[in-house]
Amino acid sequence: MTRQLRQVTLRVALDVDGVTALVGPSGAGKTTLLRMVAGLVAPDSGTIECGGDRWFDDERDVPPERRRCGFVFQDYALFPHMSVERNVAYGAAAATDVGQLLHRVGIAHLASARPPSLSGGERQRVALARALAVRPAALLLDEPLSALDPATRGSVASELSAILRAAAVPAIVVTHSYEEAVSLAGRIAVLEEGRIVQQSSPAELLAAPASPFIAEFAGTNYLTGTASGSTVALDRGGAVEVAAAAYGRVAVLVAPWEITLAHRRPDDSARNALSGRIERVVPLGNRVRVVVAGITAEVTPESAERLALRPGVEVVASWKATSTRLLLTG
Repeated sequence: MTRQLRQVTLRVALDVDGVTALVGPSGAGKTTLLRMVAGLVAPDSGTIECGGDRWFDDERDVPPERRRCGFVFQDYALFPHMSVERNVAYGAAAATDVGQLLHRVGIAHLASARPPSLSGGERQRVALARALAVRPAALLLDEPLSALDPATRGSVASELSAILRAAAVPAIVVTHSYEEAVSLAGRIAVLEEGRIVQQSSPAELLAAPASPFIAEFAGTNYLTGTASGSTVALDRGGAVEVAAAAYGRVAVLVAPWEITLAHRRPDDSARNALSGRIERVVPLGNRVRVVVAGITAEVTPESAERLALRPGVEVVASWKATSTRLLLTG
């Protein structure tokens, strides 16, 4: 389907089976794509189908209320004057047991409360319950965790992932976080300048990014600089050695799991080394992601504990020249 936006033409072909995370830079058209699927914005051309039902083509445009499309808006869009129960019941399918649905998402005790009195996580659950109440054929979630504070985002993401799997319908989740995409979706689709430039598993996205944006989004280290043979002078300062000779503007790509962290520089002269203070430590499944002065490493939980990796701690990130990949950028 296509749609002319202010700066780009949105031209997308996307098949969704299970949960797909939709990511991309601001202005790429992510929210517009969701709104087209929901029927809130009409494409200029193309088709939209769900479960064998055609929602849009050159001859038809099924109205939003007939698309059975559950939509969780970024700001949740709850009615502040209505109770939680009435918010969820609004537009619900006739067969929906609202009380049971509130229990399912863990907010049965809030049935009589109103949205202004709820926390961000509670409002998110209300919005999700309302989306599920229509007995959806598809679910659309526009940055559902963005309004939550970092302390609760991880636990809510885990609960949301379980609910999406249990719903067993195609779902598209817009997010700006690789960690959230990994926790919520089995596949990630990347939208840049109105086009899907890569659609793959989180691991494939991390190992073989198709663009600089994807590399940075996924956490693959993307260090720009100027190559002269096997040495790259980095724009950030310092230089690194690479396995393949090149000349001119390049990006050095290093996978996070190829990087070793230590409290002192390695004696091995064949290893590149950059030092700095830890900016962020993020548990990610059976690994721990550590960001050091813009360099992202992944270590085991045991290593993170043994090295006492905490924000503010000074460490050295090192990797072999043979672990790098070069991308010519100009």
